[in-house]
Amino acid sequence: MISREMIAEYAYAYEGDWSRISRALSEQPASGSFCIREKYITILDEAYPKELKDLRYPPWILFYEGDISLLAKPKVTIIGSRSLTPYGYHLTRTCASVLRESYVLVSGLAAGADGCVHRTALEGGHTIGVIGSGLSFSYPEENRDLYDTMRKSELILSEYPNFTGVRKHHFPWRNRILAALGEFLVVTEARERSGTSLTVNEALALGRDVWCCPHRFDEESGMGCNRMIAEGAYMLYDSGQLKILAQKNLHG
Repeated sequence: MISREMIAEYAYAYEGDWSRISRALSEQPASGSFCIREKYITILDEAYPKELKDLRYPPWILFYEGDISLLAKPKVTIIGSRSLTPYGYHLTRTCASVLRESYVLVSGLAAGADGCVHRTALEGGHTIGVIGSGLSFSYPEENRDLYDTMRKSELILSEYPNFTGVRKHHFPWRNRILAALGEFLVVTEARERSGTSLTVNEALALGRDVWCCPHRFDEESGMGCNRMIAEGAYMLYDSGQLKILAQKNLHG
């Protein structure tokens, strides 16, 4: 019988690799050789967010620092470019400022839009960061202060044990969690070829609404958003729409 302790041990043994954990749980008993002091929840626990069970590959485990009760609150995911233009910054801050009034804001603690989302949320709201490395790493360096603050009063989540370093392939895999946690997804700025498309595709597969901010014709920094709108995403063109989305949550 699978236990939460077995899941945690295999997460340590296989550095959070979902497939290897899955195989181990079906093939062999745990050895009990790891002493795990990190805080974590597993798919077996009551605190595990029900939204993640919608995923084809729900995380077996989530290591965390901060306030785990934030997972039980209404959430929205906001993402965008890692190299925000001034217009993209304005859009990201505007979206986060309105939606923080009624949602916990979820993002990926990356450079650019993610950092803007978290910083704006901290001005009166709450936020959750989902990262692609162990919790002992603060990546990128420019967000170290955010990590320090969010570890104390907000929430940081990772599938990976504390010692797991920053690895490029972890971030696309992490994006499925970002897509699932939010009741809907907002994309503020994205290039034509952007990692945000992976999160968008996952959100659509889960039946989540996707809202994208439009950009000027032929403007490369926002071409990805325009393309998503052309392909069926909702166009988020003024703050009034944001207020309606926020009020919808406030009034059920």
